[in-house]
Amino acid sequence: QVQLVESGGGSVQPGGSLRLSCAASVSIYSNNCMGWFRLAPGKEREWVAGIYTGIGGRPYYVDSVKGRFTISLDNAKNTVYLEMNSLNAEDTGMYYCATGLRTGQRLCEPPTFQFTYTGQGTQVTVSS
Repeated sequence: QVQLVESGGGSVQPGGSLRLSCAASVSIYSNNCMGWFRLAPGKEREWVAGIYTGIGGRPYYVDSVKGRFTISLDNAKNTVYLEMNSLNAEDTGMYYCATGLRTGQRLCEPPTFQFTYTGQGTQVTVSS
């Protein structure tokens, strides 16, 4: 059974930072793509970042967060993080941890990798 449990959301002022965490079940985490999506009010779901948990993994980001967000791993804890800096109002939304069926794919961004499983989400609100 796939389990993805997010935490770390909250409310911050513009320019602030947050770190999101996602604890994944062992069966889905190893040698697989992990990622983050977000859903803002009135907008479509947007892929934010992805990374391969095995050897040779590198991070991938949507252009709007490059230089501000960092996706990272703690393989000992089967956990993926999203460090978010210089937050602005456009970053407000529900953030979801995501993964998919293990295919050996290391390019962890849509549409190359199919993120088919998501967690319950954690809310991020950026407001003054």
